[in-house]
Amino acid sequence: MKRRLLLFIPLIGIFLISASPGSAAETFASVCAEGLTLENPTPTEECQQIMLSFPVPVVTEIPEDRFTLSNYEFWRVMGDAPNLYDGPAGNIVGQMPAGFNFIQAIDSSGDWVKSKNGEWMNTADLKYSPASYFRGVRLLNGLENPFGWVLGDLMTTAYPGGPQSMETGVYKERYSRVNIFGQVKLGDWYWYMVGPDQWIDQRSVAVAKPVERPEGVSGRWVSIDLYEQVLIAYENDTPIFSTLVATGLPGWDTNEGVFQVWAYIDRDRMAGATGAPDAYALESVPWVMYFDDGISLHGAYWHDGFGYRRSHGCVNMSISDSNFIFHWMEDTPPNEDGEIVNHVYVYASGQYRGSGPATK
Repeated sequence: MKRRLLLFIPLIGIFLISASPGSAAETFASVCAEGLTLENPTPTEECQQIMLSFPVPVVTEIPEDRFTLSNYEFWRVMGDAPNLYDGPAGNIVGQMPAGFNFIQAIDSSGDWVKSKNGEWMNTADLKYSPASYFRGVRLLNGLENPFGWVLGDLMTTAYPGGPQSMETGVYKERYSRVNIFGQVKLGDWYWYMVGPDQWIDQRSVAVAKPVERPEGVSGRWVSIDLYEQVLIAYENDTPIFSTLVATGLPGWDTNEGVFQVWAYIDRDRMAGATGAPDAYALESVPWVMYFDDGISLHGAYWHDGFGYRRSHGCVNMSISDSNFIFHWMEDTPPNEDGEIVNHVYVYASGQYRGSGPATK
């Protein structure tokens, strides 16, 4: 932490000397927007200095949930109704129903794995599924300046609508964080200026957008932006953390509204639609926070598709992110009635469709 802070201090000094605006928000929103149009996408010299002073967002990643990531081993069940055994190469005791199924391995012997339920399966019927190590970020200066995550490996373009080129662009890996210094609209979509002569189509970026606190909500609460697929955690009106999530697919849309978290479970089994084509069974889902009947915030070890819609209505987070939010909410000071009250505000900052921000 100290090392990161020391790196930020010189940058802040450069910023104050070169730009000296009223606030950082004024710098990004006003200075870089001055004269910026689709016909003239070249920023002012003052804006270019700001971009050089702040090449990346002023944030810091939360710690990894190393215990869960290193001690919980998950395998996806493959094939059609594979056999379950009472021991390695033992007697058949049943079959796994068809569906999107995962087991938590608690023991192994050669080519055999024992699930938490006690049955053994051959690894020929399984596929090891490592969890995502993606992590959200602490917001060191709130959301005064807009930033986002790149949703796929790409090269920036030299101007809005331009071609991706290794000669003129800058390579951005998936989950890279970028400042958004300005934007112009081309057709139906905005293009974001993320650096000097660096532009990215909005469909390739998920942006952390602040939202007004809903009436009746106070203390610790989170917003879920279905359009951007972004979660922001707040202390009253102050945003302190943000990350990418994966909400409900079309047909299983995550409901919009203001909800109160009604249960906290560190590990829970989730299953549904047994016998149907969309059946699923997931063992030991970590850091579960139920807020809309059976819909919850929780960790997802079975995919790394954060920033896109992937679920049956729940709000999927990475293991580390769900661990952070779970304990942050549990540590909420109780109200005058001795209750811990946390709210979840689900909304959409724009019209969304398809399978995620890439098809906003």
